[in-house]
Parts: sequence; C-alpha cells; structure tokens
Amino acid sequence: MITLLKHARILQNGSWLEGELLIAGEKVAAVGPDLSCSFPGMETIDAEGMRCIPGYLDQHVHITGGGGEGGFANQVPPLKASAPVRAGVTTLVGLLGTDGTTRSVESLVAKTKAFNEIGLTAFCLTGAYEFPSPTVTGSVKKDIVMIAECIGVKIAISDHRSMNMEKRDLVWLASQARQAGILSGKPGITHLHTGSGKAQLDMLFEIVETTEIPIFNLRPTHLGGKFEAAMHWAALGGYADFTCGDAHEKTAETVARALERAPKGTITMSTDGNGSMPIWNEKKEMIGIGAGRIDNLHGVVKALVQQKGLPLEAAIAPCTENVARALNLYPRKGCIAPGSDADLILLDDNLSIHTVIARGKKMLQDGALCFHPNFED
Repeated sequence: MITLLKHARILQNGSWLEGELLIAGEKVAAVGPDLSCSFPGMETIDAEGMRCIPGYLDQHVHITGGGGEGGFANQVPPLKASAPVRAGVTTLVGLLGTDGTTRSVESLVAKTKAFNEIGLTAFCLTGAYEFPSPTVTGSVKKDIVMIAECIGVKIAISDHRSMNMEKRDLVWLASQARQAGILSGKPGITHLHTGSGKAQLDMLFEIVETTEIPIFNLRPTHLGGKFEAAMHWAALGGYADFTCGDAHEKTAETVARALERAPKGTITMSTDGNGSMPIWNEKKEMIGIGAGRIDNLHGVVKALVQQKGLPLEAAIAPCTENVARALNLYPRKGCIAPGSDADLILLDDNLSIHTVIARGKKMLQDGALCFHPNFED
C-alpha cells in the first residue's frame, strides 16, 4: 500500500514543513516540499489546511477494563477497538490495576494482541497492584523476556489499596524487570501507580540513592498531586508522568508548569483510559466512581495550545517524542521521518482530529472509522 499526503503542514525535526509525505507499507518513505511521484494503485490524501503530527503514545491504558472498587457492578468494561483510533492514539501500553484477581495477565496479553491485529501498536505490563505480582509464566522476569508484547511490570505504592511493599520488595521487583529488559532488549520498566499516601515518592528516591537501579527503570505516574516531588524526580533524570483527567484545562495548567521547570524530555502524559476513578472521603470510604477516558490525551493537548498558549509542537511532545524515548521506541515512534512507522494524525484548523493513520493503514478519515471493529454498533 502506497499513500501520498499532499499540501500538509508536516512536523519534522521540531519545525513545520509545507509539503508532501509518502507512505510505503507501514513506514514513512519520504518527506519533502514536492515529491512528484506516482505509483500504480497509490492513494492520494489531500491534507490542505491541516497539520500532520505523529500519532500519540499512551503508556497507561486499562485495555481489559479497570476497577471493581465497591463491588463487581463497578468493573469498567474493556476498551473498545475504536476508542484509541478516535483519540489519535496509535501506540498504547495495557496494564492491570486494583483487580488482579478477576482480571488476569493472560487476558491482558490477549487483548494486547488484538489491538496489534487491527493495526495499532500495543504493548503490555505484567503484574498489578498486588505483590507478589500476578504473571503468566510464574515469573515477572520470564514474562518480560518471553512474551513479545510485555515490556515491564506494574505495581502500586503510596496507596491504601496497595500491598504496602517494603523497600527490599520493590528493589527486588525492579531488579527483575531491569534484568529482563537487558536480556530481551526491552525497556524493562517498573511502572508505579502512586496514590495519595503520606510517603509519596520517598521510597523511590531512597532506592535511587542507595541502590544500583537506574532511575530510568522506575516510572512513577499520577503525579499531578505530587508536583514538587515530580519536579525533583525529573531533575534527577527520571521521567515524570501526569495523568490526563476530564478537567483538561486543569491538567494543562499542571503540565505547562512542569514543561517549564523540568529538564527537556522528562515530562510525559498518559490517560488511565478505562481505569476506574473512585472518589474517596477522608476515611478512605468510596463515595463515587467514574472511568478514565483515552480521548483526554488530545483534550489536554488542545488545552495546552488554546488555553495555555503553547506551540503545538511543544504541547504534543509529552505524548509523542518523550514517551517514545522513554519506551525505547524512538525514532521508530514519536516523530515523522523517513524510516519511522507511519503513525500519523491530521488535525484541522480547530485542532480536531480529522484523519488517523497507524502503521500505514488509514484508520479514521473525516471523523469516520475506516475499519469495522467487531462487536461495536
């Protein structure tokens, strides 16, 4: 399949090129002001007036559904195949959350494979909130080494729903993930749900200071309420991940401050898509529940541009280049360049998502799906 995008404003190397982009198979073949090419069967897309940016990467998505707090009726359904496409997310990382009992890592791996089959790029993390971690093979290290889609492990800290791990337990878990990453050529990350507990990131700072585990391998998320700790973490060279909630402008305010203060490239955004969003009172009693939305990622990007005044290229970095580098996927993902995967979003002049292309396959055009997802009306 060969596709030519014409008359687009293409983000390349941090600046905007008025020109054309050629896709051959799953890859970007060429970018230039006038490619003047023609091939039998080539499809041409007129992108007049549109901006072409890399597809988004969302590294925290409950693809099998999250939750269960408050009872079985509160379990969030699995992520629909159309949801990431409509949100402009072409690469996603699936994980489990509070519930590693009625939801399994096996089901997570299967759902990850399903997203890859429809044309997106999907990875997953073994483990869940509990420790010892639920796995497929009986070993965190073996899961990461032997399961192609598995790139790390998930755990929870500083949360009343966590297993209240001791430092030695987290050191052991992170060491398993790191060694597995070394053996398999994967990032080998320990992705950490961080709750609103008193300790915040204290254990992580102590591990970095007292062990040989690189800060690169420890990935705390949900850092909006721990801003100063997040800035300290980024200053040490770690990645600080902020969750995009429904209040887009509020998240944009936090992310804009973080981008201004933190070292370049250290700030990332994710959505907690299809994860449960319980509301707790001061007694840690649940008084309400909602669910994360994967389309909040683009909502926050728009708010960064339209409300906070950031250039579009700066607004998308936390969910394109920065995440791609954090997951050892750059420059395959997170940029537009010859040889990169053809993961692309076309935005209209209102910054609405018009077209989504994933691995060279047109998935959405003019707001309409270009594929038929099974079991969706």
